Amino acid sequence: MTQREDEFGRLPGEGDTVPAGTRRKSRRPEPTPVQRALGLLVRREHSRKELTRKLAARGVEAEEARAAVERLAGEGWQDDTRFAESLVRSRAAGGYGPLHVRAELGTHGLDRAAVAAAMDAFEGDWKQVARDLVRRRFGEAGPRDMAQKRKAADLLARRGFDAGTLREIIDEDSMIE
Repeated sequence: MTQREDEFGRLPGEGDTVPAGTRRKSRRPEPTPVQRALGLLVRREHSRKELTRKLAARGVEAEEARAAVERLAGEGWQDDTRFAESLVRSRAAGGYGPLHVRAELGTHGLDRAAVAAAMDAFEGDWKQVARDLVRRRFGEAGPRDMAQKRKAADLLARRGFDAGTLREIIDEDSMIE
């Protein structure tokens, strides 16, 4: 083995050619903070606070993250109102009550006015959401004995429904429309 040969007996440059029809992977440039934020937004809605936090977790400087989120908000890609209304609809469809939804909206950095506006914009009926949840768990007839009623009440309380709704829904006459 000469000094120029490698451990496989090849000279420099031998075997380094790329077969015809294939390309070497080129390195893509690092995405900008705006591109990263847009990549997150095309998957689902995010609040400003959540989007800024996710960008920071991906190594974007705090000031650059804020500027990117501000730019996307100005261009209509990010909107806290749209995010809040989407979250309310999504959680209601999943069987969560207004207390749970309101608390979750608060964790996303939305002010009270935005939370109240999103809750007011919900066109559904929270009592119907609770009724549907109990029916899914206990069948069309709903809970019949005290043990089942207690379980239904616990379920509704855990899911964020208020005491008045609990009492109304677990009353056996309320399950029949």
